[in-house]
Formats: sequence, C-alpha cells, structure tokens
Amino acid sequence: MYMLTLLQAVENSADAVKALGEIVTILTRLIEWKNPKLYLHSQQVANYAVSIAAKMGLPRDEIERIQVAAVLHDLGHLTVPNSVLAKIPYLSTREMSVYKNHCNAGSCMLENIPACQEIIPYIRYHHERWDGKGYPKRLKGVNIPLGARIIAVANHYDRFINPCTQHWIKTKKEVVRELGNHSGTAFDPDVVKAFVDSLG
Repeated sequence: MYMLTLLQAVENSADAVKALGEIVTILTRLIEWKNPKLYLHSQQVANYAVSIAAKMGLPRDEIERIQVAAVLHDLGHLTVPNSVLAKIPYLSTREMSVYKNHCNAGSCMLENIPACQEIIPYIRYHHERWDGKGYPKRLKGVNIPLGARIIAVANHYDRFINPCTQHWIKTKKEVVRELGNHSGTAFDPDVVKAFVDSLG
C-alpha cells in the first residue's frame, strides 16, 4: 500500500525528484534486507560511477541519473534465490540463466515509474560488452547506453577489490591492469581511461 502511494506521488506531484528519492530509499532497503553485502557493493559501484562520469565531464543531471542507476543496478537480484547467489561463479547452465535475468528483472520493476524511465536502460544493459558478447541483448559499442558502460566498469572493479563481495581476490593494481587488458573488448576504452585517471 505504501509503495502504491509513492507511485501515485510520482505521477501526480510536481516534485518528482523527492518522490524518486523516497522510492530509491525503499528499494535500496529491500536490497539491504536481501543481502547486506550486495547493498554495500551497490553503494561502492555508485561512488565509482560518479567519479567516472565526473572525470568524463558529463552534465550534473546525467551524473545524478547514473548515480541512481548504479545504486539500483543489482535490483534484479531480489528475484534471484539466495542459493543461486551463494554459488557464484560456480553456476549450472540453468542457474546462470536465472542469474543473467536479473538485468531485465530489475529494469522491469521500474518500468511503471515515470521518474525512473531514463535510468532503466542503464540498469538493463550494465552487463553488455563493448564487443557485443554481453547480455541480455548483445549490444555493441556505442549502442550500449553510456550510463550502462560506466556502471559496467565500476561494477567489475568493485567486484574484485571490495571485501564485501564474493570475488574479493585481487589487488587494486591487478584489477586496473585487467581493466586495461579488457579495454576495447569487454569495456569502453574511454570509460576505462576515465576510471583509471579518477583513481589517481
């Protein structure tokens, strides 16, 4: 009932920004309840994404959209059983299919919220690859929304250097070198450069 009230507020209120903030707060709380480590990961990805976007000189309103999308980029994990998430990266073909659907699931949760329309593509396509071998649509190059390309780099980096994630196995230097190796294949070269520059 409370969520319905918020949705109506977005549609009827001139203060859509405030309503969006309230919705984001509720959704991030759901992510935290699902998995506190996932919540911390999402916050870090948002911080990195903002740094990249700022380094690339994007307008403030676009940086804010990317920040919100980054916070919610794994919203679709709410639909993935904990038993599957606990097995990453050792998933069966069926489990991998369930996991990969989180991009669509997360974006579908937001599709009836007018204030979220601009961030939906960033969430849906954050696992696409620059070379067209990603998912869910196998988009390639600049056909991938820039916000999604930025989140992809931030997400990859944090997944390996953040102690709260399952993949915490690499040093900052190792992951930066890996990003460089995958620049132009998995990741947008301009985004990788901006991120490395922002790290200092």
